[in-house]
Amino acid sequence: MMNEEENYPIGKLGQKWTEKENIEWFEAQTIKRSYQDEVVKKITALNIDFDVQQYGALSLDEARYPLFVIKTKNWDSSKKTVLVTGGVHGYETSGVQGALRFVETQAKQYAEHFNIVVAPCISPWGYETVNRWNTKAIDPNRSFYQNSPAEESAAIMKCVAELDTDIFVHIDLHETTDTDNSTFRPALAARDAIEQKAWDIPDGFYLVGNSVKPVADFQKAIIEAVEKVTHIAPADESDKLIGVPLEQLGVINYAARELGLCMGLTDAKYMTTTEVYPDSPKSDNENCNLAQVASITGGLDYILKSL
Repeated sequence: MMNEEENYPIGKLGQKWTEKENIEWFEAQTIKRSYQDEVVKKITALNIDFDVQQYGALSLDEARYPLFVIKTKNWDSSKKTVLVTGGVHGYETSGVQGALRFVETQAKQYAEHFNIVVAPCISPWGYETVNRWNTKAIDPNRSFYQNSPAEESAAIMKCVAELDTDIFVHIDLHETTDTDNSTFRPALAARDAIEQKAWDIPDGFYLVGNSVKPVADFQKAIIEAVEKVTHIAPADESDKLIGVPLEQLGVINYAARELGLCMGLTDAKYMTTTEVYPDSPKSDNENCNLAQVASITGGLDYILKSL
């Protein structure tokens, strides 16, 4: 067990944060990279081949933080619809850049078979400040439910609902990094005045399926596609990943809807959350981006064979 709240610079030991501490935390954050330069410019460049639509903006600065989805052209109601989301946690870089790389290099060939919607960066302030939380110290990936307190989650939920189509596949792109233990879990312990269980960060790629709808063969197909690009995380000595029992090689399951996860925002038949490990000595940023692309194409190839 770890009790990092004891040494955290914000708040008092044993007391949950109030609005005062939330604001103190927000004011301590700094801009580390540019959403406009690293994400928006890439999205804008896709305008020729795809339908780029703005679905909202963050209230902190609407001009700086517009929210976009990228859709394949010639929308066809007879096709199945695929949703790809990235950057729910803004610090998880390959979730954003991997989603964009998929659109840039692969989406057009799959558009023959599917309508595809990609929301590459759901949390742009989190992207710029390299944060798991939003400006109100709320985790967007625990906030996908009605009347969500996270505007990032509420905005993409509204956007998906307004598509007025059934989502058949949803792949949500994430990372697990060393900062989960060094930065974000200590902040969580302090914010909620709880003791956190320490866990080893898995060295490699893994998936989090939905325990209510695990679609094990779909998850397996993604793992097999990704292991051609990067290594799959081995289970620990307890046959677990991040404290959760292994369902199969590289796959654990969470209760997506119950936990308010982005993966559970639709009733998609096929859904999963990817997790890459950018801090591995066996990996790098490019490898992580390619693993995210392989997770999408591997899943879609499996479905095409199943239809």
